[in-house]
Amino acid sequence: MKRLPITLVLLLAGCASFTPQPLDSGKQQAALESRRLDAPDVRQFAERSLGHEITPWPPQPWGLDALTLVAFYYQPDLDRAQAQRVAAEAATITAGARPNPTGGGSFQRNLDAPAGQSPWTNGFTLDIPVETAGKRDIRIEQAQHLAQAAKLRAAEAVWQVRSRVRASLLAAYPTKELVRRQRDLQEEIAHMIERRFVAGFASQPELTQARLTLNRATLALRENQKQGAENRARLAAAIGVPDAALDGAEVSYQAFEQLPPVSNLPPTEARRQALVTRPDVLATLADYEAAQSALQLEIAKQYPDISIGPGYTWDAGQVKWSLGLSLVLPLLNRNEGPIAEAKARREEAAAAFLSVQAKAIAEVDEALAGYGHAVEMFETADALLQAQQKLERSTAAAFQGGEADRLSWVSARFETVAAELARISALSQAQTSLGRVEDALRRPLGAQGTLPTAEQVLSSKSHRNGNQP
Repeated sequence: MKRLPITLVLLLAGCASFTPQPLDSGKQQAALESRRLDAPDVRQFAERSLGHEITPWPPQPWGLDALTLVAFYYQPDLDRAQAQRVAAEAATITAGARPNPTGGGSFQRNLDAPAGQSPWTNGFTLDIPVETAGKRDIRIEQAQHLAQAAKLRAAEAVWQVRSRVRASLLAAYPTKELVRRQRDLQEEIAHMIERRFVAGFASQPELTQARLTLNRATLALRENQKQGAENRARLAAAIGVPDAALDGAEVSYQAFEQLPPVSNLPPTEARRQALVTRPDVLATLADYEAAQSALQLEIAKQYPDISIGPGYTWDAGQVKWSLGLSLVLPLLNRNEGPIAEAKARREEAAAAFLSVQAKAIAEVDEALAGYGHAVEMFETADALLQAQQKLERSTAAAFQGGEADRLSWVSARFETVAAELARISALSQAQTSLGRVEDALRRPLGAQGTLPTAEQVLSSKSHRNGNQP
């Protein structure tokens, strides 16, 4: 009996202790507002992910890949996905845990015990549960499938962060200077027509039309400024930093200047291979395998577990040993309800997999078809710009030679700016289509640098969060 307290102390010593980690919303807000692109922690994370030193630091300018690395560090979506992955991996430990035995004791005193005989009866029992039908192995298998699904969804979250940064950076493509120049040229045109109208060389409709065009150009400039501010805020949000963090940062849009030829896009076999490696498709497949294991587990539960109960009793000075055996008798039900539910969930998981796979195939086909037409539109806009630039040069030469007036020359310059804006619009549409292709295949295709793999990003985040050495 003296050893019992010592045994209890040893058992309790191996227990985990709770350490509270309260969240302070004020500190969190201050931390968010103090985020910077060039923070030392960002550099350490990026170098750990890439496996090499980054020089110079900070990058000048900040291109798509550099901004994506910053987003990998700051975006809470990745922290959440990584936490879910860690929780799913921890669930495999729970699934593999064996049930603990239970112990019990009893103490009785016989008040009518004969003289000279001990009135006490002391007993101790130990209940040892034994799982049957391989339930533990099935639970482990199910947990492993769910952990794999969580890992794949974390990889999907990595891609989605990259996709949002790319889309936001493309939306922020600068056009303000061109729109401002277009407004200034139209203002100059309107002033010249006003002077001609006063001199009697222009009609009222011509003057009215020039003023209307100027008003539209002024409105377009204001709208462009509004959109620019909003797009900048969206870019900052996609990166995970406050808008002020972009102040003074030189941003490069070089990644969008080139379009890969349609002939360079993945052939049919490569596209098919990409579909079977997409993390969202593989995650739903892992969900299906987990549903299979869940059904197998419910079927195994038809076979009851056994409890073996050895016991010891000291009865009035006599030592008695006992051995008990117990199990649940499957008389009233054979687990039919949970089995039916597990079957239905397996069918649901199969339907979800087919739905995600079909959606992926449709995304690939639609994106590839749209990209070809978008490239043709860009090539047409580029040819029109070159033609307009040639016309502007000839008009400028005619003006210098006295064969054309100033209004014709300024009007030609105005049309060149309009053609440049049209080219940028076509380029943006083509790059948007290319982004859809990349999203469908879950891999970059354009003129990009080198980004770490999803596993490297998640490993670096685990290192940062202290989930691994």
